[in-house]
Parts: sequence; structure tokens; C-alpha cells
Amino acid sequence: MRMLAVALAAALTGLSTAGAQAREVVQFDPGYEPGTIVVKSAERKLYLVTGYGSAMRYPVAVGRIGKQWQGTAFVAGKYVNPAWSPPDEIKRDKPSLPNVIPGGTKGNPMGTRALVLDRGQYAIHGTNNPKSIGTFASYGCVRMYNADIQDLYERVGVGTTVVVTR
Repeated sequence: MRMLAVALAAALTGLSTAGAQAREVVQFDPGYEPGTIVVKSAERKLYLVTGYGSAMRYPVAVGRIGKQWQGTAFVAGKYVNPAWSPPDEIKRDKPSLPNVIPGGTKGNPMGTRALVLDRGQYAIHGTNNPKSIGTFASYGCVRMYNADIQDLYERVGVGTTVVVTR
């Protein structure tokens, strides 16, 4: 009901709700434990399992073709307004990038929150490019609207299981 009210208010004022937040509760595979994060790359959706047979669904951007990965990981750290150091592969492709982009700055691609995974240099994070959500855009990270990563950040802890599938 709240989403309908927000959309109606936006329509009446001529504002767009795109990027504000796009999460919703949906039916989901009961084979996952509550609290598990499941990323379905082909759907470009992230699911936070909330119960047996239900999940909170978020739209995301995932790795480009050739940059995707699959498997199980764990949240190794949680960060607010994280600084970003381009991984070696990105630095090779874009050598003009600085070694560190401070958190909270416009050029920082991490957005407002990051859940760093225990698999190398991957994270689930916000974005300063909300138009990328719903696409294959990253080097393997999972991008979310900033409002959605803030919501997810509050719902999960270090050690949360993350399963990435096709």
C-alpha cells in the first residue's frame, strides 16, 4: 500500500520513483535457509530469503559476460560510504583511475553501503549509476540502488551466506 501511495504521489507531482527503491516480498524456493542471499544473475535479481518459501526481491546489476562468477560466498565485512580501490583488472582496463576514490564522493562506484564478500575483490554494493540496475554491467560485483543496499545492509550481518547462480 505504501508503494502505491508513493507512486501515486510521484505521478501527481511529476516526479519519478525510479531508483528510490524497488524491493518487494515474493514467493521463493523453499530450499534455502532464511537469511541467505541468493543472486540470480540471469534474472538480474537478488533475493534475501525471509522464510521458507518467501524472500525480499531486489533488482540488481551483475557481472558483464566474461566477468560473472557462480558459487557460494560469505559476507566478510560491512561498510558505510566505503572508499574504493580499483581491482587490478579494472586498473589495467582504465589506468587513469586513481588508486583510491574516497567514500561518499560522486566518482565512487560503491554507493552508500557495501557488503564485501570473502571471494577476492567482490562485493554487493550501491551505485552512483542507478541506470545500470537491471543490466550486465560490472566486473563481478552486484550493484543495487542505494536505497535497496541500505535496506539489505540493515537486514544481514557478517557471515551471511551468499549464493550466486546463473
